[in-house]
Amino acid sequence: MSKTELHPKDYRTVVFMDEAAGFSFLTKSTAKSEETIKWEDGNEYPLVKVQISSKSHPFFTGEEKIIDTEGRVDRFKARAAKAAKMKAALENKAKKAAKEAGKKAEAKEPKEA
Repeated sequence: MSKTELHPKDYRTVVFMDEAAGFSFLTKSTAKSEETIKWEDGNEYPLVKVQISSKSHPFFTGEEKIIDTEGRVDRFKARAAKAAKMKAALENKAKKAAKEAGKKAEAKEPKEA
């Protein structure tokens, strides 16, 4: 295949319609379609129906779903605080056990006078 055969040659004027938003636009495309529509200029063009366009996509409309990051952060902080408390409790328990083991060891050793 040579470079001249690489790009399609059947570009034509087509109407794309986003039915959800009630939005249509006229552009050049190679998209195939059996349907046609009469455009504002009085001419009839092939019609390609699309499910989403810039008029209905949340990113372009500014209606993006806002994620509850505050709740996530609060839950993370609560888990971190709980883990810190458990760590401190285990350290205290280990210190106490070491202290008692030291006292038992001292009690078993005979005292020299």
